[in-house]
Amino acid sequence: MQLIDGKNTAELLKNELAIEVAARKEKGFKTPHLAAILVGEDGASQTYVNSKVKSCEQIGFASTLKHLPATISEEELLKIVEEFNQNDDIDGFIVQLPLPNHIDADKITLAISPEKDVDGFHPSNIGKMVLGLPCYLPATPFGIVKLLEQYNIETSGKHAVVIGRSNIVGSPMSILLARNEKVGNCTVTLTHSRTKNLKELSLQADIIIAAIGKPEFVTADMVKKGAIVIDVGTTRVPDASKKSGFALKGDVKFDEVAPKCSFITPVPGGVGPMTVTALLFNTLNAAKKKDKI
Repeated sequence: MQLIDGKNTAELLKNELAIEVAARKEKGFKTPHLAAILVGEDGASQTYVNSKVKSCEQIGFASTLKHLPATISEEELLKIVEEFNQNDDIDGFIVQLPLPNHIDADKITLAISPEKDVDGFHPSNIGKMVLGLPCYLPATPFGIVKLLEQYNIETSGKHAVVIGRSNIVGSPMSILLARNEKVGNCTVTLTHSRTKNLKELSLQADIIIAAIGKPEFVTADMVKKGAIVIDVGTTRVPDASKKSGFALKGDVKFDEVAPKCSFITPVPGGVGPMTVTALLFNTLNAAKKKDKI
């Protein structure tokens, strides 16, 4: 069993990005600028957004964080989104999810300019991804593709089972794995909470992407020997032994599944750091579109 170290891989890729950003600056090109809008006081969201800001500083990006109260109206948030759309210095921005219940997340996503949608959630980018056209890929699936690429994991001809059909991870991941690309060419089965023979299907999988949002959902009896398991889940579970009062659990019961795997990602330190790195790649590509040769 080999552990797929997302934290270390993210650092290696960020070092490469830092070199490219420094070279851009020397040539007089624009410094990439990533912005984030955070609404409310969700602890996990704050941690995630702070890691984005820190990563921007690390590689030489400009960054902006707009932290808004949970009481902000949908109309006010839409105005701020439009301000970011019109700000030429901002190359890409994200509105951190989840949003408070009184705000329609789909309406906010649609309001983000596709050219600045570095999270890859806008229907324009999703549609281009489906067609195999250049676009900003959804950050977490893009990060997973980068992980598989860095570890030289062969995917062509493999049977991949994706557990979870969210628009953020599961559905786009199934599309990316099926594409005719270096990381791709899989036969993909997309499963979810209503799938009746899930265990039977997962036992057939050469590659399992667990993204259902249920802690330790995937157990050893669902995984065949030698499978590659990518755990996307991050659920906070109460744990009195931790200083924070909680532990992070993935969608995979790691201790019992890991011995059966050829490769597996841990939680934390697996997919999470790669999501941030994917955002940085998308933002750099957005900045490059403004380069005047």
